[in-house]
Amino acid sequence: MTALTRLALTDFRNFESLVLKLDGRPVCLYGANGAGKTNLLEAVSQLGPGRGLRGAQLGEMTRHGAAGGWTIAATLDDEQKIGIALEGNGPSKRGVRIDGAPGTPGDLAERVRLIWLTPAMDGVFRGGASDRRRFFDRLVMAHQPSHGTASSRYEKALAERNALIERGHVDPAWADAIEARLAEAGAELAVNRALVLAELQAAIDARPEGHFPKADLALEGDVEVAAAKGEDFRTLFDMLVEAYRSGRRRDIAAGRTLSGPHRSDLAVIHRPTGAPAGEASTGQQKALLIGLILASAEALCASGGGPAPLLLLDEAAAHLDPDRRKALFDELAAMRGQAWLTGTDAYLFETFGTAAQRVRVESSSAALEP
Repeated sequence: MTALTRLALTDFRNFESLVLKLDGRPVCLYGANGAGKTNLLEAVSQLGPGRGLRGAQLGEMTRHGAAGGWTIAATLDDEQKIGIALEGNGPSKRGVRIDGAPGTPGDLAERVRLIWLTPAMDGVFRGGASDRRRFFDRLVMAHQPSHGTASSRYEKALAERNALIERGHVDPAWADAIEARLAEAGAELAVNRALVLAELQAAIDARPEGHFPKADLALEGDVEVAAAKGEDFRTLFDMLVEAYRSGRRRDIAAGRTLSGPHRSDLAVIHRPTGAPAGEASTGQQKALLIGLILASAEALCASGGGPAPLLLLDEAAAHLDPDRRKALFDELAAMRGQAWLTGTDAYLFETFGTAAQRVRVESSSAALEP
């Protein structure tokens, strides 16, 4: 079991000071729009690597009127203590402490696996490839914590190559050096994506038929397809090096790099109909998304290679019919990872019964129901 048993905030978003003492069951946050429910989910999301579920800058999360930065203190399973802090209001990095000792975002990634679903993600199947790629990469990072570091290295090298080709004349030796770093990080991204896709598809296939339809997944991108076929790292690296070298003239004309893992896509088929997920109804897409999130969490729990995930589901239950809501709650209550859910009304969570904790959220305060 992985669960937060204590969460304390200081000057985070609309909360000046807040302490929640929890017992490991799923946490249902309810209250009016704007009360701060999503802010609490965002605070939990800061316990992992990256910018959190809103992708906000660190300074944006400081409470208006606060004298300094913000702090988050959490206890995992009544044992491990994690502290996150922003000192001052500038673009500082997060300070991390684990059991009182200095830590890094990489340390967080090994201790806290996070999966989330927000209303902003509802259109992921109808959006562009970049939307689906970000969605999938977030799942990959929960399974492979090093994926975030590889992505940062790739983005840095990609920016350097784009800056070089924008000049209209490329020094071959300089380009070779940058492209080698780009290919190394890109090959790692492709391997991670292919591994997690296989794990996720296996978890989807193992799920019983029910209220959340199954999906058939595929990665669209030459290097990811090769990785899925079992090509080794060196082969993937060489593929990318050749693609970047042979594409220089074309990329100079376009003013940007036109091939590589930053152009890949996730193809999702709604299995019951055999149609692309983007052509499914809004309700089908929501159910499909929830099914993917649940399968990802189940795959993490089954892997045994790390902690069970924390699931953050923002307004996920609001638009589900009662039968689907009950099915969702039954799965979350049985899962080894703790779920955090939000909704405007307490009645949305009645089906949980005593299997969950309820927290009433009001402006700048939150109270656990007895």
